[in-house]
Amino acid sequence: MGIQLVWLKRDLRLDDHRALAKAARQGPVVGLFVFEEGLLRHPDTDASHIQFVLDSLVELRAKWEARGGLLLVRTGSAVEHLERLHRQLGFADLWSHQETGNRWTFDRDLRVARWCRERGVTWREPWQHGVVRRLRTRDGWASQWSQRMSLPTAPEVEGLQPLGGSLPEPGRIPTLAELQVLATPRVGAQPGGETAGQALLDSFLHQRSVNSRADMASPLTAWEGCSRLSTHIAFGTVSLRRIAQRTQERIEELREDARVGGAVPATWLPSLASFQSRLSWHCHFMQRLEDAPDMEEHELNPAYAGMVEGHEDRTLLEAFARGETGYPMVDASMRCLRATGWINFRMRAMLVSFGTHHLAQRWQDIGRILAPLFLDYEPGIHWSQVQMQAAVVGINTIRIYSPEKQARDQDPEGLFIRRWVPELAPVPTEFLPAPHQAPPLLLASLGVDLDALYPRPVVDPRAAVRAARERLSTVRARVNTRDHARRVFQKHGSRRAARGRARR
Repeated sequence: MGIQLVWLKRDLRLDDHRALAKAARQGPVVGLFVFEEGLLRHPDTDASHIQFVLDSLVELRAKWEARGGLLLVRTGSAVEHLERLHRQLGFADLWSHQETGNRWTFDRDLRVARWCRERGVTWREPWQHGVVRRLRTRDGWASQWSQRMSLPTAPEVEGLQPLGGSLPEPGRIPTLAELQVLATPRVGAQPGGETAGQALLDSFLHQRSVNSRADMASPLTAWEGCSRLSTHIAFGTVSLRRIAQRTQERIEELREDARVGGAVPATWLPSLASFQSRLSWHCHFMQRLEDAPDMEEHELNPAYAGMVEGHEDRTLLEAFARGETGYPMVDASMRCLRATGWINFRMRAMLVSFGTHHLAQRWQDIGRILAPLFLDYEPGIHWSQVQMQAAVVGINTIRIYSPEKQARDQDPEGLFIRRWVPELAPVPTEFLPAPHQAPPLLLASLGVDLDALYPRPVVDPRAAVRAARERLSTVRARVNTRDHARRVFQKHGSRRAARGRARR
């Protein structure tokens, strides 16, 4: 059938790559990755995202070429490069996995689809996880997800058919500087690449998952206790189906060990079962963006639209972004996130809750601050979670997190706060969650001038929470709110009681 062009987006691997495996059965394959200018400059994009891609491309190209294939790397417009390659290679088929990205990638795909129609190119888009395109109803979605995850994985392509004739230049894999991207150093940032992802999966399934259900709550233990696979899933260096199947295999191994009298910790199987739920929740939340591409800007439940309009305060938003709100657990979490690109799910939920409820800022603004900071940024999960924690979906339990309570529960010795807010190191541990409540005489006896070290809380916690509850109660009391919530649930709600959350 002639040359097949495989366009790589968020699927930087060879293992279980359905688009590549299908294309290779049709004829010689050329791979293409494009650093798209619009995406490079998009507010959601951070240098750490691009570095992860660069790491992944270096390994992927080496594997690709070892199999006799050609992987092209280009910079610019995807449509323009497709046009050039079409003239050079005359390919009739374009392959890529289905993508549920942000609004920019959605609009880009519309342009690519139009170009394919105009050139008579068939664009083939196999699915690669549990998100269903053009889904009519959520009824039966969970079963369909399970069926997809249990299908045999696509075989890794061992040999790519050689190409004849004059071939395009592969193109250098650029540096951040060549892409004109300002580097932002991260502490302990995860390296990209399929090998790193597989190693992370191995260490989680055989070591770190033993107590992960409990470890995930605290930012201290979650660093090792969580799988930390979310970045690899987001960029497709490991397939979700591979993770799901290997997790089930590990569960069966542990069950067999227990059956023959092996010493299997009681926490291990429940932890892996909880992780399995999270894999399903991953696609559940992405499905919302697939079905409502405008949810980056608009509430899933229109009854909550404009709930805090008029409260926009750049000073509060900047304090939140810098980690200088006067709430130590919030500030520690923001500084950790800025420095490392990762924080555990409970702290993510607290940050969104604090920004939208305590600070009364628009969920869109809070979401835009956080999006580029997450190395594992996945638009469908991100905007679903931001809306859910901001309580504008209307079908979930409202949770307004207390930063002080989270500090006492998840950082009782103050280790996390002292690491990321070191100016509070001399404050006694019992007062670290709310240092300005410490007796002035006690601080003076310790030689601590707190006002010179750390800002006072930017809002009064009791008044802020009271105002947030009043806003939400007012909306919920409206006649049409329940009708809107019913429609939201019918389109986006889960049809089963799940035990986890989307973030690993």
